[in-house]
Amino acid sequence: MTTPPYQQQAAQPSAPPQPPQQAPQPQGVPGAPGMPAAPQQAPHQPGMQPQQPGVQAPQPGMPGGAPGMQGAPQQSYAAAPAGYTSPIPIRRTHLGHAIASEWTKIKSVRSTIWTLSVMAALVIGIGLLVATGTKDSDYSTTPTTIPGLFGTLLGQLCIVTLGVLVVSSEYGTGMIRTTFTASPQRSRVLTAKAIVFFLVSFLTTTAALAFVAFVSTGSHSGSDVAEPTGKQLLGATVGAGLYVSLLGLLSLAVGSMLRHSAGAITAMLGVVLLPAILPAFLMMSSSLQTLGEKMQKYSSPNSLAALFQIDDELGTGWSQLGLLAGVTAAAFIAAYALLEKRDV
Repeated sequence: MTTPPYQQQAAQPSAPPQPPQQAPQPQGVPGAPGMPAAPQQAPHQPGMQPQQPGVQAPQPGMPGGAPGMQGAPQQSYAAAPAGYTSPIPIRRTHLGHAIASEWTKIKSVRSTIWTLSVMAALVIGIGLLVATGTKDSDYSTTPTTIPGLFGTLLGQLCIVTLGVLVVSSEYGTGMIRTTFTASPQRSRVLTAKAIVFFLVSFLTTTAALAFVAFVSTGSHSGSDVAEPTGKQLLGATVGAGLYVSLLGLLSLAVGSMLRHSAGAITAMLGVVLLPAILPAFLMMSSSLQTLGEKMQKYSSPNSLAALFQIDDELGTGWSQLGLLAGVTAAAFIAAYALLEKRDV
């Protein structure tokens, strides 16, 4: 009977145990002959942690020391530049920037194109109709620049409307907040609006009046026709254009104070039309006749007629122009004061 292999393996006697060998001591062991003795550990004192073997005691000025010693070293960074220079060019704003902004606004809205076009169409269209419908004998005592007066009486209403819309439309849409955010100096904004509007209205009105005066003077000539003098030409072109532009500036100041398009336009229509209508009722009373005559003299139709110099009794029209300039200046002073006090 054969013995299984696993039983044979278990039956074999195990090898005798080897005696333990002593590990060789490395050279330089402390305590050996000729070698320095190992440093002795300081005795443990109360309140102090025992020093772990192999850990060097912290030295003064090294990180990790006792309180009052320096902490961990901070990572060194390159010193930041003394001043920051923006890559975007920065310039101080002035009135020229505000004027450029208002010019962009006034030329990009449709109301400017429509109102100026209607004004030019009224002044030129009606003026040419009057010039072609009259004869040379009609200008024996009156200057040939008279046809421009009839179109100006209606065209001034377009300038009045545009003057109100230049400022009141921004209040209606709320864009005035963006304007004052970009230009916090509100007086500068109103000044820029006034300058841009005055130049646009004055140049457009004067050009239309000069065209009518040139055509009317050229179409009527002869011995019976009274040639216009230099003062008559100046009053019928530059004077009338200045009067209409000042009316537009007055409308702009009223629009800045009222901040409502319909209300400001209604108020300006009353300023233009009421002095021409009310004197007829005032002169019915003997006590108010003087007031009615003064009001009629400085009304818009009579002021324009004086600038065209159709009658010597009306004067040259420059006194009416000076009164309108004074009223416009007073309205702007009030507009500036209210603009700084009221919120948008």
